[in-house]
Amino acid sequence: MGLYSDPISVDSHRVRVVLAEKGIDVEVVEVDPEGHQPEDLPQLNPYAETPTLIDRDLALYDPRVICEYLDERFPHPPLMPIDPVSRAKSKLVISRIERDWYTLLHQLEQLGRRGRPAIRRQLAQSLAASADVFDTGMRYFLSDDITMMDCVLAPILWRIEYYGVELPPEAGAVTAYARRLFARDSFIASLTHTEQGMRSAP
Repeated sequence: MGLYSDPISVDSHRVRVVLAEKGIDVEVVEVDPEGHQPEDLPQLNPYAETPTLIDRDLALYDPRVICEYLDERFPHPPLMPIDPVSRAKSKLVISRIERDWYTLLHQLEQLGRRGRPAIRRQLAQSLAASADVFDTGMRYFLSDDITMMDCVLAPILWRIEYYGVELPPEAGAVTAYARRLFARDSFIASLTHTEQGMRSAP
């Protein structure tokens, strides 16, 4: 199994978090989006984008599709609920995280570290407004066990300091939750050298 991965992109990171949580042995090929591209990437992925996962004759290139495939291909430990109702609810939460927070973070990734103050404020305010969801008494996001929702959230929270997003005091539950995620051996293993330099080691 191989993964073409951008060493700084939040989308590639979420896949690497899932791989690390599952303990999957994978060959990671780092791809600089501004540099030389692997010759076979356009043949494997019509958009020639990262992340792209190769598993034998199968090539997958949407981060959500890749993560769900990995959870089904390697069912232990499970990251998604088994029953259809709970699974659908988890997918809706992930969809909202992508639409509300990934969209803003993608804008910051494209603009660089300085970004636009308005985008940074919007992301900080949106996270702070959801602080009560992080403060449920459970160890992880709406669960005492690590789930796919945590794998999607962790790369966002790791980057907010790097992009100048300052969480207000009322977002303390978000910060505490992030620290718990960052302390996991699997999360530390998911970080590239570039990502390690985004903030102090957990």
